[in-house]
Amino acid sequence: MTTQKIQVAVNGYGVIGKRVADAVRLQPDMALVGVGDVVTDYRIKAAVIQGLPIYASLPDKAEEMKAAGVPVAGTLDDLLAQSDVVVDCTPKGIGAKNLERYRAAGVKAIYQGGEKHSLTGHSFVAQANYETTLGRDATRVVSCNTTSTVRTLTALRNAGLLRKARGVLIRRATDPWESDHSGIMNTVVPEGDIPSHQGPDAQTVAPDLDVVTIAAKAAHTQTHNHYWVVELTREADREEVLAAFRAAPRIAFIRMSDGIVALNSTIELMKDLGRPRGDMWEVAVWEDVLTVNGNEVYYTYQVYNEAIVVPENIDAVRALAGTVKDGQESIRITDEALGLRRDFLI
Repeated sequence: MTTQKIQVAVNGYGVIGKRVADAVRLQPDMALVGVGDVVTDYRIKAAVIQGLPIYASLPDKAEEMKAAGVPVAGTLDDLLAQSDVVVDCTPKGIGAKNLERYRAAGVKAIYQGGEKHSLTGHSFVAQANYETTLGRDATRVVSCNTTSTVRTLTALRNAGLLRKARGVLIRRATDPWESDHSGIMNTVVPEGDIPSHQGPDAQTVAPDLDVVTIAAKAAHTQTHNHYWVVELTREADREEVLAAFRAAPRIAFIRMSDGIVALNSTIELMKDLGRPRGDMWEVAVWEDVLTVNGNEVYYTYQVYNEAIVVPENIDAVRALAGTVKDGQESIRITDEALGLRRDFLI
């Protein structure tokens, strides 16, 4: 690994961007050059309080930001000129508009799951396809639900156990900070297509997965919940399946016997453990719910949508920069810096 730190820019200081910015600052081999945005409210002012250099993502917003008391260090072009890699965390659809700008600046770029796979021709989950990212100019970190799908299914695949998987996703209605002006109430809204987009999206990362997903949006704002029925390649016992999950990174066990009986329980646990913003970067699998019957396994887990893709973005930075060639080594560095766990209560 090179001794020179990777210079990282974050464009978009929202739900994901602020978390990526914090994670970059914790990495021993990265430096945060600054963050770009266009807003003038509490979100960017929180970055000012933290002493982060702020850049105007759109030149015509610079004066408005300054007038609101935001110290603007320059434009996005100024930020890019100092950076090796930019992590685009702008709202869905904006990242695609930034593509040519990043290319013109000669900066490698990471996009989020709201953008289409076709934008980069490459989608990323560290444990599944890190090495295929080396040398590329851009990649796309898949969505929170797709990330969890790839993590768990490739864990079973790598153990030689996965034949096919069918999953049901109960999605949160909206991000918590938007709860006052969007979302649904007192209903459940099924997605109109089967498969839902997560299954095909997972196949952009691991094309060999035989996976179908069905999704619905529920009237809550914190975390997603998945239910999976997986056909194994052969009969197996419960301990063998659990061992496959234990061997994979970024999967952690929770248990109803510990009182973690619902989504809110895990959210409270993350706060009690002192996690920043109460974040959970791992896929939280209910160990004592997982059931094996012959060549089928049934399990459920929780996805913290605001945080799960953060370590993937960090690994994608290293992969694009080419400073760490081995995916498992990058995962180790990232997870050690952030403090990921394999079990929250052991």
